[in-house]
Amino acid sequence: MNPSFFSSPSHQQQTPGLSGFSIRVAAPNDLTQLADILAMSFHSREGFVEWVYPVLRLGIYEDLKNRLRSKAEHYICLVAELVSREEATQNYRAHRDQRMAGTVEMALRYRFPWQIPSSDYPYLSNLAVHPDYRRQGVAQQLLSHCEETAREWGFSEIYLHVLENNHPARQLYYQAGYRLQQVDWNWTGWLFGQPRRLFLRKQISLS
Repeated sequence: MNPSFFSSPSHQQQTPGLSGFSIRVAAPNDLTQLADILAMSFHSREGFVEWVYPVLRLGIYEDLKNRLRSKAEHYICLVAELVSREEATQNYRAHRDQRMAGTVEMALRYRFPWQIPSSDYPYLSNLAVHPDYRRQGVAQQLLSHCEETAREWGFSEIYLHVLENNHPARQLYYQAGYRLQQVDWNWTGWLFGQPRRLFLRKQISLS
């Protein structure tokens, strides 16, 4: 696969040390912060969107709450938190509400639900990093933990979608080892000039 398909000449991913962040499974009391991070990452607040932004954020909150409550066997939502070496653990926990840096979700999807056995695969979604913590290695650390979880689930591949015009994300995934599996195409995108969705795959080792 040609690296230029993923690369953007104006973007270079910086990956400083990751020791400043810890990864854990999301909890219900994280919902407000997670909704904030996802809303600001995937929705602009310019123009008309500014008026409907609270509704969009509420929808994100409710959708995520339902997924967390489902307790599905093969579903995980991870959060990255800032860890300060200078602070004691107790003080850090007291301020945890102000330290969420990013999040990602992973669940199983099915290529052909009617097949027996089903051809399911781990699929990443909603990778988002708070603007204050971007270019500090948060996304890479979240991706790495998802790969570890996929191995624990017994899978050797992991998949995700990215929009064709999202060059920073494409560069991130390419550097993380993801490669193009297929380009999704539909009439709606063609008629309205919407960017295509790229389906990416990464081979991971089970060892």
